[in-house]
Amino acid sequence: MIRYALRCAKEHEFEAWFRSSSDYDRSAEAGEVLCPVCGSSKVEKALMAPALGSGRAVAPRAPDAQPEPDKVKLATADPREKALREAFRELRKKVTEHADYVGEKFADEARKIHYEETEPRGIYGEATPDEAKSLHDEGIEFHPLPPLPEDKN
Repeated sequence: MIRYALRCAKEHEFEAWFRSSSDYDRSAEAGEVLCPVCGSSKVEKALMAPALGSGRAVAPRAPDAQPEPDKVKLATADPREKALREAFRELRKKVTEHADYVGEKFADEARKIHYEETEPRGIYGEATPDEAKSLHDEGIEFHPLPPLPEDKN
């Protein structure tokens, strides 16, 4: 696998993996390589530093070991994306600090609040895609919390 640093015509920088350089060339010529920010197919390789080994052996990490959230390496260096991720983190922090976690009972609790069967309050939790569609169809307002890279997205 080869990791390429890429840039679209609007200067958005991102990375993508390809099986080989010819796979990248073929995908790029077919317009299949798209900018994740603006969707442009006018993408070219950006300048990137080669990955050189240090010559030292590195102890393998346990397969199920997870990096600490503050040490997760992100795939892009675009400062706007970093600011957006930080805004998402702040939003999630505020929701979790000021709303009640209702777990898998989110859809039921949202209905109770909407139909005034219980006191209005901020809640968050989980809902299946079918439950979310049903809430939407009933006109019940809700918003998914943005996923973060450390959530293994």
